[in-house]
Amino acid sequence: VCTQQELLLCQSPPKNLLFQLLGLSIATLSTITHYGLHFTLISNISLESNSYRVIHHAAFYFGICLSMTLILAALLSSAATVQESQCLTAMGFFCFALAFCGLIPAACWRYTHSTEVENSMMDVYDLVYEEVRRNASSFRRHELTAIHEAFLCCGKHSPFGDTANVERKTCPSGQVRDAGQDCLQEIQDFLKKHMDFVSMLLGITIGFTV
Repeated sequence: VCTQQELLLCQSPPKNLLFQLLGLSIATLSTITHYGLHFTLISNISLESNSYRVIHHAAFYFGICLSMTLILAALLSSAATVQESQCLTAMGFFCFALAFCGLIPAACWRYTHSTEVENSMMDVYDLVYEEVRRNASSFRRHELTAIHEAFLCCGKHSPFGDTANVERKTCPSGQVRDAGQDCLQEIQDFLKKHMDFVSMLLGITIGFTV
């Protein structure tokens, strides 16, 4: 049983371990977002004028910096508790404050710019799809096939005419298109699930940081 003098020593390790786990979780999510097949594919295909590539890279570097700040804060706090160092305590507090100042804008950005991310991803698909529709021999055909295979979808509803020829050449073998569930819808659903997980992780981290 912890005495009153040892209470801080008893409570700090679990909290610091929790922050290290949260930092590792953010780093893992950032890495998946940057190197995951779906995101990497869209980023490589997107044009320079499309904002997705910038968002894709910025999210990764911001997430890594945020995770490293949380882990460093937890390590400094642990060392300060063991050594009873005011200097280490101040450094740990500063890192926690820095992480908190990064978490709040990240959470706000997630809610204010989620539509921009969604639209930029769908713009990439629209561009590739329409180029292949106009020219079946286009080099974009391989990119469209890769998107269909990654998202397990097939084509989209197009106002410009019949799309059966495009889908027959670029959809995965045996893929049956379900009416109303085109690739634009699949991209929206995939991104929504990913962003919901991001929101949950940011909310938990902010809650424990306060």
